[in-house]
Amino acid sequence: MPYVRSGSATVHYTSSQVSGPTLLLAHGFFMDESMFEPMRESLAAAGINLVTVDARCHGRTQSPDGEPFSYWDLAADGLAVLDELGIEQAVVGGMSQGGYSVLRMALLAPERIQGLALIDTEATACTPAELAYYREFFERWSGTEPLAPLVAELAPQLIGGTDPRLWRAWTSRWYSSDRNGIMPAARCLMDRRSVLHRLSEITAPALVVRGSHDSNSTSQKSEALTAGLPGADGVVTIPGAGHGAAWTHPEVVAPLLIRLVEQSTARRESKLTRALSTPLPMVRGERGMRAEREIQAAQ
Repeated sequence: MPYVRSGSATVHYTSSQVSGPTLLLAHGFFMDESMFEPMRESLAAAGINLVTVDARCHGRTQSPDGEPFSYWDLAADGLAVLDELGIEQAVVGGMSQGGYSVLRMALLAPERIQGLALIDTEATACTPAELAYYREFFERWSGTEPLAPLVAELAPQLIGGTDPRLWRAWTSRWYSSDRNGIMPAARCLMDRRSVLHRLSEITAPALVVRGSHDSNSTSQKSEALTAGLPGADGVVTIPGAGHGAAWTHPEVVAPLLIRLVEQSTARRESKLTRALSTPLPMVRGERGMRAEREIQAAQ
C-alpha cells in the first residue's frame, strides 16, 4: 500500500493511476479515503486520476499516539502526497473536515491548486454552541458508556440519507475502533480557526456543494464560502442528501467534480496558450521567469 512520510506522520493514500488530470479528495471525520470509492470508476472513465488520502487518526495513516496536529498539518500531508506522486498541480477537494484541509492547501500553495471542491464544509471556526456539543460528545465517546446510543446519534447526522444500509459500512468500523485514538483529531476539529477572512486569496475555480438536509454545513455557511471565494459561482444543493452527500449520492457528486476538473484544466490551458504567444523579452522580472517556467513545463 502506498505511504508517504509527512512530518511525524506516515500518510496512506490511494491513486487511480490514470494518465490524466489529478483530483485529490480528503474525507470527513470518522471516515477514511474509501468514502470516495463509489466515484472512482466514473472519474477514471472521464480520464481523471483520483487520489484519496487518509487523515491523521483515520484509516491507515499512522501518527504518534496522542500527538496534536492542525488542519495546516493535514494540508501539508496532502501536498506531500502530491510530491510523492510527482504531481505539480491538481484539483483538490474535501468533505467536511477534508474541506478544512484543502482550503489550507490552497492557502499554503496556491500555485499548485487548479480548482477547489468543497463538499458539505465551511471556512469558519466552531461556534460556542458547536464547541459545547463537541466537548460533551467526545467526552462520552472516549468514556465507558455503551457506543450504541452514540452511534445511533452520529450516523444520520454525519452521513445522512434515508437508507440505514448506507451507514453500516461506517458504523461497523466505529464499533471496532480505538475510542481514545480519535481524540487528537477531535481537538483539531474543536481548535480550528476561521479562514473566512482569507478566502479572497484563493482565486482558483471553486465548487461548493451541500446536501439539502445537512444540518452541520448549513446553507448560510455554504453561502459564506461562495461569497468569499472569487472563483465560486453559487451553491449546488443536492435534494435529499445530508452531510455525507459524497457517499450517499455519488451519482450526483461525480459529474459535478468531472465538470470542475474539466473547467479547471481548460483554464490552465488557456493561460498557457496566452503565455506561449507572449514574446518573452517583453516580460520583465519575476513575471517573466514564471511565464518561462510555465512554457517549459508545457513543452
